[in-house]
Amino acid sequence: MLSFSNISKLQNGEALYTAGNFQINPGEKVGLVGPNGSGKTTLFRLIIKEDRPDTGQISFPKDMRLSYFSQNVGEMAGKTALQEVVEGDENIARLQQDITKYEEKMADYESLSDEAMNELMALMGEAQTEFEKLGGYDLESRAEEILSGLGILADEHHKKVDDFSGGWKMRIALAKVLVTSPDIILMDEPTNYLDLETILWLEEWLRNFKGAIFMTTHDRGFMNNVCKKIVEIAHKKITTYTGDFDFYEKERDIRLTQLKAEAASQQVMLAKEEEFIAKFKARASHAAQVQSRIKKIDKIDRIEIPAEEETISFEFPTPPRGGDDVIVMEDLAKSWETSTGDEHKVFEGLNGLIKRTEKIAVVGVNGAGKSTLLKVICNLTKPTKGKVILGPSIKLGYFGQHTLDVLDAENTVFEEVKKGLPFASDGMVRNLLAAFLFRGDDVDKRVRHLSGGEKARLVIAVILSQKNNLIVLDEPTNHLDLKSREVLLDALKRYEGTILFVSHDRHFLHGLAEKVYEVDKKKIRVFPGNYKHYLDKTT
Repeated sequence: MLSFSNISKLQNGEALYTAGNFQINPGEKVGLVGPNGSGKTTLFRLIIKEDRPDTGQISFPKDMRLSYFSQNVGEMAGKTALQEVVEGDENIARLQQDITKYEEKMADYESLSDEAMNELMALMGEAQTEFEKLGGYDLESRAEEILSGLGILADEHHKKVDDFSGGWKMRIALAKVLVTSPDIILMDEPTNYLDLETILWLEEWLRNFKGAIFMTTHDRGFMNNVCKKIVEIAHKKITTYTGDFDFYEKERDIRLTQLKAEAASQQVMLAKEEEFIAKFKARASHAAQVQSRIKKIDKIDRIEIPAEEETISFEFPTPPRGGDDVIVMEDLAKSWETSTGDEHKVFEGLNGLIKRTEKIAVVGVNGAGKSTLLKVICNLTKPTKGKVILGPSIKLGYFGQHTLDVLDAENTVFEEVKKGLPFASDGMVRNLLAAFLFRGDDVDKRVRHLSGGEKARLVIAVILSQKNNLIVLDEPTNHLDLKSREVLLDALKRYEGTILFVSHDRHFLHGLAEKVYEVDKKKIRVFPGNYKHYLDKTT
């Protein structure tokens, strides 16, 4: 259905990939993986013809219907959420206009000749057939179902798009893509800004979708559960793996091990040939053999081992020991005053004790109050009732979605960390940054030039290095790619203090949580086991 033949693409004179070949068949669910900057989004742009390959060809049937979801949602204003989604399919909107136009003309039947009426009826019949084929007649009901599934409830369907925040506009843009029921959907990071409940709904929707999917995501659980084929862009090559993400990781390592063995065997053979050439090149009696072997090794394609990504394990400073009772919550309640002056209760009657070195996940549906609870604990907002008591000698580090704003845009990455660690050696600061994937010239980048994910990594590196013995993290994995999430997870597993965190990444939750707080229906329930234990008890 979608075929890539000998695709090469240059960017700023450097090859992103060369001679790439792969195929997406009807109904296949395919994941696209690769390091940041490897060219994943560029590949999508080649498919939708916003860019062109330098060599090769991308081919697909003329009548193939394609939809594309990207992080750039474009301008949305002036319509309700439902209107934006319903009118998002240009083909259906055009056919609807045509049908309405034909109906209006046919209403004035007295002025039409039999021939004109027959022609109109034929045109209208063709439009109606195509309209039905594209799902036009049940479009609105599908749009309502998808909007609700993405967390935009029925009473918000007729709310103006202008009144939604950027994250919610992303959901509306995603709904516009899903509702079209195309032959293939391209998706660039569809789970960004989604809570876990919505991610699970989208996962199920995509599994049941009859068309093909080609997507990239930083959520490995989501990719595992949707995709059964992986296309990797790495080391300027495009490689296909038939299996889910877990299979891809294992198979990639197996292939690398085999390649190293083949390269080692080739080196042994080449060394023998070169030794023979060096030994006998001066002897006339062996001239023919020497020339034959020279030609032989000149024709051999040398096996190249791709440069492995360097992994640096940084030993974070051991945080000073605080009291055994880290956080005490007594009859804690929080309410907000709504725009109409009413009281909106977030949670109430919370009594709890968080002990030293516990790693606790805070979970709940979007809007349940997870972030609010963290802010109350960190004294960033006052409780309506009750109190939070931090234990003796507790030093708290907080990461939230607005924490990135505290970075000095004019500082370099190195300067930003160094100012928080004035007595640390330059080597220690560089090792810390290397552990969080800032290497070489990266440390001299100005903060203003960093991506959202790079800023998040920088802030977390600072928090972990400053001897905080309590860390509170609100969505630390947002904007982090798969490699960065693994780096963060490894660092937090080895961290010797107490952690309280919110995340929608199931792999992260399974890997870190040792206890779960569920915020639900204005109450908070405590589950004393890991995340799997929580799921077993609640599903």
